[in-house]
Amino acid sequence: MGDQNIYLPLTIKFFEQDLLSASRTLEGMKVEDAAAVLQTLPTSLVLRVLKNLQIGLSAETIANMEDRFLEKIANLLDPQYLASVFMHLSEKDRARLKVYSSDKTETKIREFLEYPEGSVGRFMTADFLSFIKDTTARDAIGKIRSLSKKRMPQSYTYVVDDDSHLIGVLNMRDLMLASPQQKLESIIHKDVFTIHCFVDLQDAANELAKRKYFAAPVVDSENHILGIIKAERLIKGVQEETTEDIQRMFGVSPDERPFSSIFFSLKKRLLWLHINLLTAFMAAAVVAVFEGIIAKITVLAVFLPVVAGQGGNAGSQSLAVVMRGIVMREIPKNKMLTLILKEGKLGAVNGAIIGIVTAVVAWIWIGNPFLGLVIGLGMLINLFVAGLSGAAIPLFMKQVGIDPAQSANIILTTVTDVMGFFAFLGLAVLFQDYLV
Repeated sequence: MGDQNIYLPLTIKFFEQDLLSASRTLEGMKVEDAAAVLQTLPTSLVLRVLKNLQIGLSAETIANMEDRFLEKIANLLDPQYLASVFMHLSEKDRARLKVYSSDKTETKIREFLEYPEGSVGRFMTADFLSFIKDTTARDAIGKIRSLSKKRMPQSYTYVVDDDSHLIGVLNMRDLMLASPQQKLESIIHKDVFTIHCFVDLQDAANELAKRKYFAAPVVDSENHILGIIKAERLIKGVQEETTEDIQRMFGVSPDERPFSSIFFSLKKRLLWLHINLLTAFMAAAVVAVFEGIIAKITVLAVFLPVVAGQGGNAGSQSLAVVMRGIVMREIPKNKMLTLILKEGKLGAVNGAIIGIVTAVVAWIWIGNPFLGLVIGLGMLINLFVAGLSGAAIPLFMKQVGIDPAQSANIILTTVTDVMGFFAFLGLAVLFQDYLV
């Protein structure tokens, strides 16, 4: 240890003055030795070095660090960088890193790793090879040869800048023909086809098929490379998602198969059937409250499906827009109330227009202008509530940790049916002397 301490100032000086060369030197060492060297350096310098290493090697190096050092750097590393590292770690090493990560850091990592269902991010692989732009052709070839002893590198090799932004793709033929000291930045193809991590699988499959590529890099909004998506995995993913979506549409678990046991199918279906039954009874209870006015003015029953249908459709429109915003992470917390109010205003405007049309139709059909007024005002109130609910319900569910995709539509339908019936029939009670 004493001999090592003698050379420590020199090692630190080397890393401080030429971080890139020092990082390349580390990449040429055994992973265990590289980890041992890094653990002798100041923490701030280690953080800079790790970000300069190829992400797979960086993950291996972190995995070989001692617990005491891991505890020191776990909460200092950038969460987005840690998310990329996580994808390259084994379950055992992920668990080690989690032990020393704060709840705040773990939450941020989870957010970066959570990709929407049906998106490319869910199906990409972190098994790719990338180099810093200033790496020489000789160093890159040496690294590829050393990696080939463990696994065969992918045919596509990517080049990134110092902040891990994807800047080009490296052709193996160009690499072999380049001079040994030539920098990779000068021989890459910069016109790279990329796929955003949130893109729908079907759209990604179509784009990949047009270009006849067998793989493509997956990037985030800032063009950081996160992984690659392979054509065969994409096709399989599209098939899986399509069948799951069909089953979800009808309240069936995506785990259920044609020859699943009756007990398994019952267990998966009965819950949703009971929830739908409960919501139906809630709407029926509202109608029952106004049983007297319906018996007195039977024509009101004719318009109940119209009120329910329009409210459900308007709410679903708001729900779809907000759900997409949640999935794409386009809704900051400080703008949630603004979004809810905007959807409410939009619902009111739609309600006024649809209400006028409905009122005119009811007046011409039944011949009573007051019935047209009642149905028109009921439609206005229902669509206003539908707009507010369609935005508020999924946002609230997301805040309390419930997946909005599972039950937001059921709750929304209940709210629009109950409020629609209550508004329409309540107004009918107020105007009953003019409706008879």
